[in-house]
Amino acid sequence: MTFQRARSAEQREERRRTILGTALAMLDEMPVADVSLNELSRRVGLAKSNVLRYFESREAVLLELLDQALRGWLGELADELAAGVDPDRPAGEREERFAAVVAHSLARRTVLCDLIGAQAGVLEHNVSADVVVRFKRSALAGLDAMAELVRRYVPEVGDEAASVCLLAMILTGGLWTHCRPSPSALAAYEVDPALAALHLDLAPALENGLALLIAGARKRTDGRRTGEAGPAAVGQ
Repeated sequence: MTFQRARSAEQREERRRTILGTALAMLDEMPVADVSLNELSRRVGLAKSNVLRYFESREAVLLELLDQALRGWLGELADELAAGVDPDRPAGEREERFAAVVAHSLARRTVLCDLIGAQAGVLEHNVSADVVVRFKRSALAGLDAMAELVRRYVPEVGDEAASVCLLAMILTGGLWTHCRPSPSALAAYEVDPALAALHLDLAPALENGLALLIAGARKRTDGRRTGEAGPAAVGQ
C-alpha cells in the first residue's frame, strides 16, 4: 500500500484513521510489546518519518487506541450491566453480579486488557505531556462514567465509587500481566504443583478482586455513615 501526500484536513484525518486501524489489526495478531513502529510503517505503506507526522511515537498510537477501546467498552458495559444485574436484589447479590459482569466483560477484550496492562509502564513513556494530558482527561471522563454505573447498581458504595473504578482499572492491568506467565513460570508450576495457587485465570481472579473492592467500599461507607450518625444520636 502506498499513499500520496495528504494535502487536506480530511486526507490527514483519513491517514490518522488508517494508521490507527492498522495498529489495531496488529494487536489482534501480537501483544503490545511486539508492535513496532517499523512494522506499523511497513503495513501502512509510509516511511516511519511520515507516520511520525501524525503520531509522535509508537506509544502515542497505542495510547490513542487505548482511549478508543476504553470508551467503546464503557458504552457496551452499560448494556451488559442492564442485562446482568437486577437492581432490586439485595446489596450483596448486586455487588457479586456487578463484579462478575465487569470482570468477564473485560476478560473478553484481550486487546483492551493488554493496553491497560501496558499503560503506566510503557504507553505513557516516550510521549509528550500534551499527549498524556489528552489521554488522562478522557480517562477521567471514562472513570466518571464507570463510577456512575457503580452508583446505579451498588449505590451503597456512595462516594467510594470513583476510587473503586480507578483501582479496578489498575487491578485489571496488574492481573493481566500475572495471568500470562513466562515459559519459565509455567515450567515451575509443572515442577511444583503447590505453586498452582499463583497461576491465575483472568476472569475469576478479576471478579474476585472487584467483589472485594466493592464490598470493602460499601463497608467503609457504612462505617462513615454510622460514625456520622452516632454523635448526632447522642446529642439528641
